[in-house]
Amino acid sequence: MLLQLHLGQNRSLSGKRRATELLKKVAARRVHFSLWRRKMQVSAALVLLFATALNVAAAWVEKTARSENSPAAGLVHRQVELEDSSTGQSATVELAVFSPKSCQLRLIDNRDGASNLADAMQAGSFLAGVNGGYFDPNFAPIGLRIIDSKIIRPLVHARLLTGVLISSRDFTQIVRVGEYAMARRNPYSAVQCGPVLVDAGHPVKGLDAARIARRTFAVVGNDRAAVGFCSEVSLAQLSQILVSARLTDNFKVQRGLNLDGGSSSAFWFKRDRGLFSISEQKTVRDFVAVVPK
Repeated sequence: MLLQLHLGQNRSLSGKRRATELLKKVAARRVHFSLWRRKMQVSAALVLLFATALNVAAAWVEKTARSENSPAAGLVHRQVELEDSSTGQSATVELAVFSPKSCQLRLIDNRDGASNLADAMQAGSFLAGVNGGYFDPNFAPIGLRIIDSKIIRPLVHARLLTGVLISSRDFTQIVRVGEYAMARRNPYSAVQCGPVLVDAGHPVKGLDAARIARRTFAVVGNDRAAVGFCSEVSLAQLSQILVSARLTDNFKVQRGLNLDGGSSSAFWFKRDRGLFSISEQKTVRDFVAVVPK
């Protein structure tokens, strides 16, 4: 209430300037001024400054972008260079964007650890791919895995594993774990991972903002889906990038899911003019491949 009262007196000022002016007014009050009211005004100003800082930090803007086609119709490699206008931090996003009408996802098991992403994609004549989900120190998958319509690992309930990427001939979607039982039946492929980054077109709150690392992810929205790679950012930053940046024309991300990142992160795409590849830095258990219908 006090925040609205004092900010309403001068709405022409920016959020930061309004908060600064409010702090100055509080500091100028005489000693007899109510201590409780003074504390409330200071708190209101600090809340405004904090909210302003969050909004500024989310200002990711596109610097350059380019697209290259795949030999398959409906599949495009999109590379976007971004910058946080408030900090100058840069990021690069690689996307394999496809229409679920022409392509679907297939989970590829790397049980013996013999393949890297590039080798596995070329051996299977796939169109694009990224690394898959989490695995334990014994190289066993963590979370649901469905490969060629067969359940390899069951669904689990864990704090980090909040979403499932599922795909079949008729659909590709991301569901929360609690929604999985009601999701479309008999997916051809599924991988449980997390955290969920975007939900209903909005960044998910409470994501880690401290740890910077390479990231891989999947997104769905409108009538398209994509798997992708992002250079070193936090999960909170990646969430903002996926929502606020224009990653590709007319593709509004409705849901996004983080895959196994850090040294596991990898991206591969078969373009008309040759191969594009970013290699993982360690052996991973599985891969998510884009295949034609």
